[in-house]
Amino acid sequence: MAQVLVIDDNADNLGILSEMLALEGVEYTAVQNPAKLDDAIGNKKFNAVFLDLEMPAMNGYELFQKLKADARFKNVPIVAYTVHVSEINVVRDMGFHSFLGKPLDADAFPEQLDKILRGERVWSTP
Repeated sequence: MAQVLVIDDNADNLGILSEMLALEGVEYTAVQNPAKLDDAIGNKKFNAVFLDLEMPAMNGYELFQKLKADARFKNVPIVAYTVHVSEINVVRDMGFHSFLGKPLDADAFPEQLDKILRGERVWSTP
């Protein structure tokens, strides 16, 4: 079973994505406070990371750099998911695997998730 890490400081957005993952039979670890990321990860291995870009203290770009420097995430697709769809080119240039604009499209999400878990890139805005 796929295991996904979701990092988003907004409880509502975290809940929506968590529910969508659960409907697809995907296990997930939800992190609302990036400062507690190491405790939440433990020894788990992840098949993908969904990372919000706008968070207090450490934004998604800084967290992306931290994850990319961590050997556990070397080959794990990191997906930017954000309401700031104008950031799509910045995200692409930084080396994110994929981009999903908020609000997520519930009808398209199962196929998008499947592609991401297979290693295919998805670049989608609402």
